[in-house]
Amino acid sequence: MPIAEDFPKGLHVIGKIKHSDGEHFHYVWGPGRMAEAAEDPACIAAYEAHGEKIEPLGVSGTMVAVDWDACVGDGACIEACPVQVFQWYRTEKDIPAIQAINETFDGTGKTVKEEKLDRSDKADPIREHDCIWCMACVSVCPPLAIKVDQSNLEAHEKASGTYQQLGSGTANPHAHH
Repeated sequence: MPIAEDFPKGLHVIGKIKHSDGEHFHYVWGPGRMAEAAEDPACIAAYEAHGEKIEPLGVSGTMVAVDWDACVGDGACIEACPVQVFQWYRTEKDIPAIQAINETFDGTGKTVKEEKLDRSDKADPIREHDCIWCMACVSVCPPLAIKVDQSNLEAHEKASGTYQQLGSGTANPHAHH
């Protein structure tokens, strides 16, 4: 199952991945589900090698959303992104994904497709704030695990308590960015 067309509808914040710059962060949305990663032999083998079990993780990011349950650690997104939004999170901190969803990262993880730790690694949009909305990552992801939607900024702002409704009239609520 690809990431839901109407993401993040029906989900709620289950974690927050922070950037060590102290300014940027992105939410992790859940509940997660058993999806492509749980059925991929290379993923299963990589998790077993770590002594970890594949468990529901959720979706990392809001405007650049990577369904970590569908992500099979392919890396096409990392290769396609012209502005290095993604990093292989395990190449910065080699911890189970379930622990990564409340961690702080420097963004020093590898940003080359072939440099992932293994198939238990996930592409994380640690620099979601740098996205230029080119959609390259969306079009190359084999399990369709990524959704890029600038209008999801509203969900991010509502979750963080920074959302401000614009005045009435003909204003486009998404035109302020």
